[in-house]
Amino acid sequence: MLTLLLHFCIVAGAMLLVSYFMRGIDVDGVGSAFIAALVLGLANLVIKPILMFLTAPINWLTLGLFTFVINGLLLKLVAEFVDGFRVRDWLSAILGSIFISVLSSIMHAILL
Repeated sequence: MLTLLLHFCIVAGAMLLVSYFMRGIDVDGVGSAFIAALVLGLANLVIKPILMFLTAPINWLTLGLFTFVINGLLLKLVAEFVDGFRVRDWLSAILGSIFISVLSSIMHAILL
């Protein structure tokens, strides 16, 4: 349970860092980032496997690069449901999801 809470804190911190350095992603505060991280985790748990299954042929043709589009879609979807978390456009969503993933991985390697 503590590891899961730490994971959400790491993702929320990554979202805050990305929003600080990227112009297309805005987070109002720590609370919004934590809620967005929680909703993103739920979306990755429930929606992402369905999307990955439905887009498997496209994913195979692009050698897995379409996964970046799916991650961007999920980030943009989370922005629609969470107040205080905004993603301006599709390019920001795709790049933001990449940067959030990279920063989370680095923080996980350091902290866990």
